Amino acid sequence: MKDVSVDELRKRLKTEEDLVVLDVREPDEVAQAAISGSVNIPLGQVTDRMSELDPASPTAVICAAGVRSAKAIEALTAAGYTGELINVRGGMKAWLEQ
Repeated sequence: MKDVSVDELRKRLKTEEDLVVLDVREPDEVAQAAISGSVNIPLGQVTDRMSELDPASPTAVICAAGVRSAKAIEALTAAGYTGELINVRGGMKAWLEQ
């Protein structure tokens, strides 16, 4: 599984127009803090809603600390998603600490 640090994600967001950030936290968590422009699909819904993601665009998957995002990547891969999925190490906790 590919992963990036929050520093790498910030750099990639500035340079890659097609990079999508998929936030797999619950809506109440996202309401507290979110990355601008991110797409929110809670972990329990990712496979049912994977048609909302574009396999042609690289997708950085984030959660609170990095556990749910890794599970989301495993679930999407198992469900046949073919796009590039990247786990954000440390999740939103690390993002907000920077």
